[in-house]
Amino acid sequence: MNFKQIHKLALKTAGTIVIFFACLFLIFNFSFDLKIDLPKVIFFLFLFFVFIALIVKLNVEQFSSKKIQNIYSNSSLFKNINFDDDSLKPDIETFFNHVNDIIDRKHEEVDKLLSRDDFRREFLGNVSHELKTPLFTAQGYVLTLLEGSIDDVDLQKKYLDRANKSIERLNFIVKDLDMISKLESGMKLNYETFNIIKLITDAFELLEIKARKRNITLAFDKAYEFPLLVTGDIERIEQVLINLLVNSINYGKENGTSTVSVKLFSKNRFKIEILDDGIGIKNKNISRLFERFYRVDTSRSRGQGGSGLGLAIVKHIIEAHNQEVSAKSKLGSGSTFSFTLKRVI
Repeated sequence: MNFKQIHKLALKTAGTIVIFFACLFLIFNFSFDLKIDLPKVIFFLFLFFVFIALIVKLNVEQFSSKKIQNIYSNSSLFKNINFDDDSLKPDIETFFNHVNDIIDRKHEEVDKLLSRDDFRREFLGNVSHELKTPLFTAQGYVLTLLEGSIDDVDLQKKYLDRANKSIERLNFIVKDLDMISKLESGMKLNYETFNIIKLITDAFELLEIKARKRNITLAFDKAYEFPLLVTGDIERIEQVLINLLVNSINYGKENGTSTVSVKLFSKNRFKIEILDDGIGIKNKNISRLFERFYRVDTSRSRGQGGSGLGLAIVKHIIEAHNQEVSAKSKLGSGSTFSFTLKRVI
């Protein structure tokens, strides 16, 4: 009910009352043959009509205003709607528009909760699977040894070595899950200024042996003669670089090259890119690369080891710095992972 509808209601009510009294007047006039000045009666009925219409209108508006104001004041659903008493109008249509907006927002919240619930179930399923695989593998080798193979020195060493690798993988998963949990709960970052070129060089040295196993060269795209200063948590950014370089080594082409470049992304930011010359990634998979435990090639990924959480950790760390991380790839032409950092001018 809006103002026009209230006016119509007031007019109809007043008209009904006036017609009722006019009918009474005519009945009494014919019954008792009263000598009444008709123009004066009509004028009186008109004033009576206006008076009744105003009374009805004001009462309906006041009643509606109080009811709607009580609803706005007493319901937590409307706590985010700003209004003052003077601007509050007895407009039921506006009220229902607010209600519809709230219903739409609640539907969106429910949809988000449902999608989170689906994600939670998928995540828990993935965690369970990722933890069980190395655990059962290690258990299998240990049980084999306990059942008699422990007396065979060669088998003993081989099985214990394999069990140890499974336990190491299990340890990686637990540590990375703990890391993501801390990042999501708001891990404090220790910001400092550092030379990103030196940090990349240090990461190259740490991963030199791993890269050599696949005969992959770690290199810059060009010679950087001057320090490029950025600000951030140096330990976390080093972890980002290591995770992306390990990913590049694992999925790059044997006898190939993993190339790192540092470019000016904007006046206040650098963009660090890690490019490999591997088999690349299908376009449909790129949007899911930074999800926890998501693997493009399941068989190959598990063969490479790791927790399956490396790229998810990268995303959390970079976004915690209020920066951007992205990936692009073309099947058969390698992949490029990049992230930005705040530049120190």
